[in-house]
Amino acid sequence: MNYWLVKTEPEDYSFADLARAETDTWDGVKNRQAQKNIRSMMPGDLVFIYHTGKERAIIGVGEVASHAFTDPTDAKFSAVSIHARYKLKRPVTLREIKELPEFGDWALVRQSRLSVMPVSEAQWQGVLRLAQS
Repeated sequence: MNYWLVKTEPEDYSFADLARAETDTWDGVKNRQAQKNIRSMMPGDLVFIYHTGKERAIIGVGEVASHAFTDPTDAKFSAVSIHARYKLKRPVTLREIKELPEFGDWALVRQSRLSVMPVSEAQWQGVLRLAQS
């Protein structure tokens, strides 16, 4: 199993929207590197849902529910289905993440514009620990 983080503008589509839908298509991603990451996702992989904009925090956890398929909004790109699993006990902010050296090499810190990125197991567990504090 692999771990991922996907970013979304909560005003456009929030974790709460995904939770209401239960499973939905994660589409509209255009960046080449983010597209490569989408095509690497496998059913059962876990995903952090990150709210951009004013919140800038990891809000919840989802699960990849499909292999990559043609993006219904633009056939030149790929999309996946994501199933909502649970909301974190508390959001983990980008500020908190940036303050801890264990996250220094994470794309979330180094490549702020990347909308779909891998998460190492250590980073995954670190965020879950922060969410419990």
